[in-house]
Amino acid sequence: MKVLIDHISKTYVDRKGERTEALQDIHFAIEENEFVVVVGPSGCGKSTLLNIIAGLLSPTSGQVIFEGTRTNTKPHTAVVFQDFALFPWRTVLKNIVYGLEEKGLNKTEQSTIAEQFISMVGLRGFEKKYPHQLSGGMKQRVSIARALANDPLLLLMDEPFSALDAQTRTLMQYELSRIWEETQKSFLYITHNIQEAVFLGDRVVILSRRPGKVLSIMKIDLPRPRNEHLTVEKKYLEYVNAIWRYIKEQAWEALEEKT
Repeated sequence: MKVLIDHISKTYVDRKGERTEALQDIHFAIEENEFVVVVGPSGCGKSTLLNIIAGLLSPTSGQVIFEGTRTNTKPHTAVVFQDFALFPWRTVLKNIVYGLEEKGLNKTEQSTIAEQFISMVGLRGFEKKYPHQLSGGMKQRVSIARALANDPLLLLMDEPFSALDAQTRTLMQYELSRIWEETQKSFLYITHNIQEAVFLGDRVVILSRRPGKVLSIMKIDLPRPRNEHLTVEKKYLEYVNAIWRYIKEQAWEALEEKT
C-alpha cells in the first residue's frame, strides 16, 4: 500500500460558531503505481480532500498514512493546480528546478533532472521561455514537469485541465496518461468531468453531495495505453453512464433540498 486515506472528516467553523461539514468519513487507499480519480458534484469537498492529503489543511478527524507512517505537515506529495501556479519571472527551466534548488541540489543535478522532465512533457526548445510566452497547455506541462522533478511519492492534481479549451484538454488527457505510464507513480486526480475520470483512472472514487461521502469506488477495467479510440467503445460508455447515474442522483437531491 502506498497511501491510506484513513476515515477523513472535515468540519469548518466560522466566526459565528456555525459549523459546515465538508467531508464525512472518507476512506480509501491509493496503491503503488495507481491512477485514482475522485469525482463528485460541485461543492462535495473534492478540493478539500486534496488539500488535506497534501498537508495544506488539517482534517477534523482521521489521518493520511504514507507507506505505513503517519504524515506530518509535509507529506511526500506534489500538487498541480488548475491555475498553473508558475513564477512569471522565471523561465521554463527555472520554474522546473525551483523545488530542486530548495532541496539544495547542485546546478548539474538540477539541470539533469529538469532536462529529463522537459523532454518527457514535450517542451524541448522552450527552456528559456517565460510563462507569458506559453499557451495554457504548455504552462500546465511546465507545472507537471516541476511537480514530477521533485520525485513525489504521490502526485496530486486538482482539476488541472479545467482552464483549457476543449481540444487542448483532450490532448492533455492523452499526454497525462502517457506520462503516468512512463513515471509509474501514484496519481490522485480531482475532476468533475466523468469522461475524463473514466479515461484516466484505474479506479474512480465517487463522492456524494456535501458533506462528501464515498458512494462507490469503481474499478475501471479498460486496456492501457489509453487513446482516442477508447472513448467510442461500449465498455467505456457503460462506465461513464454508471458514474453519471450516481452524480445525477446527488445533483437532483441537492436541487430538491434548495427548493
